[in-house]
Amino acid sequence: MFLESISAFSLQGSNLGSLLKSASANGSLTPPSCYSSSSSLALSRKRDDGFACYASSRTASMQLTGVVFQPFEEVKRDDFMVPVVPNVSLARQRFIEECEAAINEQINVEYNVSYVYHSMYAYFDRDNVALKGLAKFFKDSSEEERDHAQKLMKYQNIRGGRVKLHSILMPPADFDHAEKGDALYAMELALSLEKLTNEKLLKLHSVADSNNDPQLSDFIQTEYLQEQVEAIKKVAEYVTQLRMVGKGHGVWHFDQMLLHAGDGAL
Repeated sequence: MFLESISAFSLQGSNLGSLLKSASANGSLTPPSCYSSSSSLALSRKRDDGFACYASSRTASMQLTGVVFQPFEEVKRDDFMVPVVPNVSLARQRFIEECEAAINEQINVEYNVSYVYHSMYAYFDRDNVALKGLAKFFKDSSEEERDHAQKLMKYQNIRGGRVKLHSILMPPADFDHAEKGDALYAMELALSLEKLTNEKLLKLHSVADSNNDPQLSDFIQTEYLQEQVEAIKKVAEYVTQLRMVGKGHGVWHFDQMLLHAGDGAL
């Protein structure tokens, strides 16, 4: 068997072999075609008991069919035109104004909560309160909420939106409570704030869903929701523990555990 151009096919014992034997000894047999989807093949020249397949020049003239994506035509749509107007985002795509406004609202929520926690830190750091563990906890909480706000600001810019910072309310400066004591009162307030923040995040997630914005939905779900429910669980445990220890020495012990262990009074 001889190999010419591509490959040789053995015809011994096949129906095609019988057909070739009945052909004229001096003639050449060329079946109509031996085409594949990507090339055109033809059989030519009988050589002993085999025929050689070779690429036909007809391939180049075959029309390309089945094309479903023509990028240079589709980019001509208005959706993909690059803006030339000054002060307009070039990256913005399928980002609804309602989603942009909801993100700015959530940024304000995170900053307000951070501000309250920072005020709590200042209160417990006073020399006549001197609960350093609680001061540390609320300072860390304030920084975490501020980080959440900054992460939302970065995402807003990624999507081509504009960050608009709203006003922040002045938080209280004192957290003493005649019945509960300052530690329990402040921790219960923190639990309410964490639940409020979670409610606002769920609202933002709902706005993203209603406007068919899966990128924003995934961002909120991945970066915030799981962490938020974990924070609610942790603060709820702190409230339970402070209710058990009362307002005396137990609060000091709880505070020391916060200060040195970092993970709460366990």
